[in-house]
Amino acid sequence: MPRRVTITACKSSSSASLSDRLRLLFVCSRNQWRSPTAERIYARDPRVQVRSAGTSKSARRRVRETDLEWADIVFVMEHDHARRIRAMGGRDARVEILEIPDDYPAMDPELIDLVRERVEPVLENALR
Repeated sequence: MPRRVTITACKSSSSASLSDRLRLLFVCSRNQWRSPTAERIYARDPRVQVRSAGTSKSARRRVRETDLEWADIVFVMEHDHARRIRAMGGRDARVEILEIPDDYPAMDPELIDLVRERVEPVLENALR
């Protein structure tokens, strides 16, 4: 079951985008399988804007402070990813831990199901 970890309050309204769509950042380790899959699932969803990144130095696209400032919700795959985001200064980010292990290749049907199952309740709640 996903667990929400609010590091501190969500971003202030002064940093709000012109768009009404919620901004989601998906984070895994190397930004190769899990987070790009999540990004692709939600890429055409009219409710959201999406990005993905990784926490590892070897990540395809490494998470940056500007990503954390941009995001309304940061979905991480594991507890360690939340710890790394805190360590890099992402203390204002709303972080949701999806608890999805690194056991699936990109776009694996089981991974897609897990992402949707764990993201949708958070997303629906945030859009109310």
